[in-house]
Amino acid sequence: MTAALVLLTSSVRAEVLLSEDEIQQTLSFGPWPPSFQPDPSNRVSNDPRAIALGAALFDHPVLSIDGAFACASCHDPQQALTNSEARTFGRVILDRNTPSLRNLAGLRWYGWGGKSDNLWAASLHPIIEEQEMAHSKESLMRAISESTYIEDFEVIFGDVQSQDTEQVLVNIAKALSAYLETLVTERTQFDDFRDALERSDLAEAANYPEAAQRGLQLFLGRGNCAFCHNGPRFSNNEFHDAGVPYFLSETEVDDGRFGGLNFLLSSPYTLDGDWTDDPEKQGAWAVRNVRRSHSDFGTFRTPSLRGVAETAPYMHDGSLDDLDAVVRHYNEIDIERLHADGEAILSELNLSEQEIADLVEFLETLSGVTRP
Repeated sequence: MTAALVLLTSSVRAEVLLSEDEIQQTLSFGPWPPSFQPDPSNRVSNDPRAIALGAALFDHPVLSIDGAFACASCHDPQQALTNSEARTFGRVILDRNTPSLRNLAGLRWYGWGGKSDNLWAASLHPIIEEQEMAHSKESLMRAISESTYIEDFEVIFGDVQSQDTEQVLVNIAKALSAYLETLVTERTQFDDFRDALERSDLAEAANYPEAAQRGLQLFLGRGNCAFCHNGPRFSNNEFHDAGVPYFLSETEVDDGRFGGLNFLLSSPYTLDGDWTDDPEKQGAWAVRNVRRSHSDFGTFRTPSLRGVAETAPYMHDGSLDDLDAVVRHYNEIDIERLHADGEAILSELNLSEQEIADLVEFLETLSGVTRP
């Protein structure tokens, strides 16, 4: 049973519903924002010139072969760097939902299937993938050479004609990455609550809605949500079977992490490859040691829950329209659908309607700052 912690101040009763153990768990979700550490594999990480170039390229259709769209066409800055479509529309309808591009600095894996182990590689692949921006290395070099960005590019990376086409591709991706590292979600009502608990200011903490506190207790306890959604980003950044079907059609499946590993282990753009700028190859241990297994099939990277109320629809296929649908998915999950050889993490939660509403309210406090 939860022990209530009560503080009387100025004749006003202020109550925090969490136990001491729940408070300690809550502190693990911060502080926010995190301190920034430049990426050693990207020599222009945190370089203001590269950040400015990356921001300009992100918004410009020069990175698509026919000038049809820009990165921002799918990752809309007005929609939390994602969009409202269930599945991304590139040159065709793609297999997956568009992930938000916030809070990406310093992750171990990128993409729903984790096909990149660094942010500049994750920025590189859409530029040359046939169903997305569809540049070849040669066409990209020509496009940049003829664009208004060539002067800025050469100030940062040197004479474009002295570089081969692959070097130009990597440099553009590293400028994009430098910009993407700056995209961080704002502080939230939850962060104010968490920091007040750290200061032992229970009067301030009690301003956090009781429904959200009850939802947090479910998140930490019966829901077991924090098993995967942990740390300051509310994500372990690893791969799990969330019980969402991975059939694209009667004859096609999205193989998730299994396919991501196939791509990753054949990619020249990893932290263990020749294109890293880090002579010590920090972080390369992950790609050196990761192994494929059958249980990876149909698993997907755990998304961050920061800003989650702004990023509907949800799941790798965009199949759940809102947070209420997400909670109900886990509440009524089909255990038979999960991998027989996978993790025994999920089970039906059997939450009441009030508990579902409480958990949704907690999730909503992870987005923006709500003031009375």
